[in-house]
Parts: sequence; C-alpha cells; structure tokens
Amino acid sequence: MRNLIQIRTHPIRFLLYFEWILLILMVLVEIITLYLHPQFRPPMPMPPPRSPILNLFCIASFGAMGLWLPTRDKWIDKIIYTSSESGLILLASFVGHIRTLPLMLIILVIRNCFLFKHQSRFIFTGFAFILFLLKEIDRVQHLALRRPFIVPERLIYLVLSSTIFFSLVLIFLQLLVDAVLSERQSREKLAKANAQLRQYALRIEDIATLQERNRIARDIHDSLGHSLTVFNLHLEAALRLWESEPTEAKELLQEAKQLGSTALKEVRQSVATLRSDPLAGQSLGDAIASLTEDFHKSTSISPTCHLHLQESISTEVKTAAYRIVQEALTNIYKYAQATEVSIEIQMANNLRLVIQDNGQGFNLKQNTTGFGLQGMQERTLALGGSFQVVTAPGAGCRIIAKLPLMANG
Repeated sequence: MRNLIQIRTHPIRFLLYFEWILLILMVLVEIITLYLHPQFRPPMPMPPPRSPILNLFCIASFGAMGLWLPTRDKWIDKIIYTSSESGLILLASFVGHIRTLPLMLIILVIRNCFLFKHQSRFIFTGFAFILFLLKEIDRVQHLALRRPFIVPERLIYLVLSSTIFFSLVLIFLQLLVDAVLSERQSREKLAKANAQLRQYALRIEDIATLQERNRIARDIHDSLGHSLTVFNLHLEAALRLWESEPTEAKELLQEAKQLGSTALKEVRQSVATLRSDPLAGQSLGDAIASLTEDFHKSTSISPTCHLHLQESISTEVKTAAYRIVQEALTNIYKYAQATEVSIEIQMANNLRLVIQDNGQGFNLKQNTTGFGLQGMQERTLALGGSFQVVTAPGAGCRIIAKLPLMANG
C-alpha cells in the first residue's frame, strides 16, 4: 500500500516545497499559453503545435502522483509507479510539446531518489538526461530553421551549455538527496541504538539490583547467621555446665551476651550502610584465628591451621576468604558432627583456601543448606576465582576455593 505524503515527516521538506513550486510554474505557463495562443501563423517555419489542455492534464496527473510514494512497497510497484510518471512526461513532451519539460524531469529525478537506491537511480536519471538532450536538439533544429542567420557554432554552444547546466542540476540533486537520506538513516540508527542502550541499561539495573539483593542476603547469612549460631551454641553449653561448672557457664553466658551485642551491631551496620568490614582492620590471619578460637569455645574442637599469607592481597579477596572460612565453620557447627577440622591457605599465583572436616558429609546433589555453599561460590566467582566442594555421605567434606590475589576490575 502506498503512503500519503506527510509534510512533517518528509525527509527533505524544502524539496517537497520546491516540487510544488515547479508544478505551479508549469501550470501557469500552460494557462498563459492557452489564453495567448496565436490566431494566425506567420509564413516562417514554426515549432510543432502545442496542446496546453493535454499538458495541464499531464501536469495535474503528475502532481497528483506525487502525493503518494510507494516507498515501502515491492520493487515492481516502484517500477510501475515510475514508468507511469515517465509515460506522462513522454506524452506531454512528444504530443503536447510542453515547454517546461526540464522542470518535470527534475521532479522525476527527485522522486526517484526516494524510491530507489544508488544504482537504480542512475537508470531514470539517464532517461531524464537523454530525453532533455533530445528535446534540446529538436528545439535548436527548429530555431535554426526559423533563424537561419544564427551561426551554427552558437547553436552548438547553446545545446552544450544547457545540457551541461541540466546535468549539474541532476548531479547536485542526487548528491543532496543522498546526503540528507544518509544523515536521516544515521539518525534512525542512532535512535535505535539509544533505545537498545536504554533497554540494556534497564536490564543491567535489574541485574545489579538482583546481585545487590544476593550480596545483602549473603552478608546477613554470613555475619548475623554466624553470630546467632555461636550465640545459640554458647547458651546450650552454658545450660549443660550450669550445675557442674557454674564459673565456666557464667563465662559462656558473658560471651553469649557479647555475641548478642555483636549481632545487634552488625544488624545496625547492615541497615545503615548495607556493608560491613568483617575483618575490622585485622589481618586475615588474625581474623581467622579469632574464628577458630570461637569455634573451639563452642565445640571443644581446635581446628588445625596452616596459613601461609602475604600482605599483597586486596581487601576484597581478604573479605571473601574470611567469609568462606566463617561460613564453612558455621556449617560444620550445624551439620558436620566432625571431630577434626583443618584450615589451609597457600599463596603462589593465587590464594588457595582449603577447609576440611571428618564429619558425616552429604550428598552434594541433595544439599538443602540454603545460602551457605551458594554464598561461598558466588563470592569466589565474583572475584574471578574457582570453587569446588568434595564430599560424600560418611566421607567428610572438603571445600577448595582459589582466589586471585587482586580482585578483578
């Protein structure tokens, strides 16, 4: 289906106005010719008789066709459309002998610039040029018959100058329309790219929000969950020792109270900043030693530690290693029923962290321990490391995390 021309959306609006002006000029010329048609013919040779009424019909039809352009239709529809325009031009030229033929040819070239791509335009531009050249030669021949005293070289110069001028006009129009259409296509591509970027930005924002939610969930699970687990174990131990060892039970209650205060502080920090520094300025070795000490007080198991640490570790990697050790010990509290625990850190090209216990193990495919292992894996992968869990029912559990010494990005 053809598209009605919309002035506001026309790619080159001034060319549309230019086309209308040319059509109005052609109509005025034909109307003047109709009313000033000579009633007698002088004896000298005259040009072929003109038909103003036929020319007005051709101009009106030609102008009406300009209100619709098959810019989105099939290629055959464009050929039929342009052929119909060419037929009207040939009719007005060879039957009506219209004087304003160059103006019609210019309009034809302008319209074809919107219908066809580069190579296809040259066909109709060449048609316009050849038809103009033929009519110029015919006009000069009649001029030579009517005015035989004109020097032939002057007639040749007249044909060459008019043809060259008309050619320059056609070339200028081609280049102008190409430039404006290319600029419009670039704007459309840029608009599409901007729309895609906005969509990508929204997706990234959603992903970032989800990642932040997961990070908050991990932090709450790792910090508050660990503190509450140790708090509960201290209370259970205090209840068991209340009658037999009241002094030690009192110490456990005091430590439980301290853990409760720590947990409350962590909640307040999470709500205030959604971040907390779990190491609190300590080195990674000291922070892990504090974890193992709490673990020993709660379970009477003293983890074996082999820590070979250096100072060239980023804060993000230290935090991740600390959280992994913390979560692994918390899981051992809850589920492992272990009697031996070992923690090993080796540093070479990366930081290799291994936490192993001799507990009851579990089926990794049926693990339902929540955020624990998932949080450790996410922390490791977020830094560009690797994470592995080796376990089986009755065979204990071994957690292996490899972290880069410096966080990626």
